[in-house]
Amino acid sequence: MKPLQQLLIELESFVPAAENSNPTVSSVNVGWHIDHCLLVINQIVNAMERSDPAEYEYRFNFKRWIAFTLNKFPRGVAKAPRQVRPLEAFDADKIPSTIVQTKNSLSLFIRLQPNQFFVHPFFGKLNQKAALKMLTIHTAHHLAIIKDILKQKK
Repeated sequence: MKPLQQLLIELESFVPAAENSNPTVSSVNVGWHIDHCLLVINQIVNAMERSDPAEYEYRFNFKRWIAFTLNKFPRGVAKAPRQVRPLEAFDADKIPSTIVQTKNSLSLFIRLQPNQFFVHPFFGKLNQKAALKMLTIHTAHHLAIIKDILKQKK
């Protein structure tokens, strides 16, 4: 859990750069990536909280195996599902409360049962351990994009 919490702190550090963009790196700005990461964490924890652990059954998934083995997602291969795309323009004033909500979600996450799960559109059912790995890889993926957007600005 510590790596994901550290990534959340790092994500928060980029809030002042939210308006920065670079179309050669990403079609959206830094703020969108921050909002998206927070939205993903909060929605996944919410879905897992409502899940019935008795309904979880592990199934091998090749795409998940590749991503989890490499500890990364390829860029530009998949689009974020509609439900985890920020709908509004980035609002720096809302971010502190969203970050508090996300930290609360992570506190709840560690209290979930091991087989509470959510259904990922590419990876299938992910239990608590797999969801933590996916969230860590996902957040690191967007942080790398943010850093590349900002690197190109210098």
